[in-house]
Amino acid sequence: MIVRPETADDVATIRDVTRAAFAKPDADTPVVEARLVDELRADVGWIPALSLVAIVDGAVVGHVVSTRGYVEETPVLGLGPISVLPEHQRGGVGSALMHTSFGAAETLGEPLVALLGSPDYYERFGFVAASTLGIDAPDPTWGRYFQVRTLATYRPTMRGTFRYAEPFTRM
Repeated sequence: MIVRPETADDVATIRDVTRAAFAKPDADTPVVEARLVDELRADVGWIPALSLVAIVDGAVVGHVVSTRGYVEETPVLGLGPISVLPEHQRGGVGSALMHTSFGAAETLGEPLVALLGSPDYYERFGFVAASTLGIDAPDPTWGRYFQVRTLATYRPTMRGTFRYAEPFTRM
């Protein structure tokens, strides 16, 4: 498996991977996560070096993106969506994408990564409930599902309410 930054040639495939990863069985509803990735790509919060694809046998099988977020006025990252083709899930693709994403974020000097997701899944990557670090979710009902992972330049004084890149507010 190779993990690398996305290229312009990957955009349509990323959309397909995201649709497949988030498709609901027996549902005709559109996959909002696919639209979100496209909207994020057009947003000022897009960070090209943090949109990564996983390649297996020459094909894109997974994607993760982190975009500019803020804790109050401090620039941080919001991770997501992360997408892996169903036939490649539970095979290490998601883990490879996450770890490469953290390495890239560290290289850029980012202080922390926030996400909304399952604590049971994301705790293995070092995520903790954001509230334990004094960081509030954009929506208080998210509770322990809103999590952060600190990076090398994190400072405990980074406290307050998190906000995602603008396209997240339209979801």
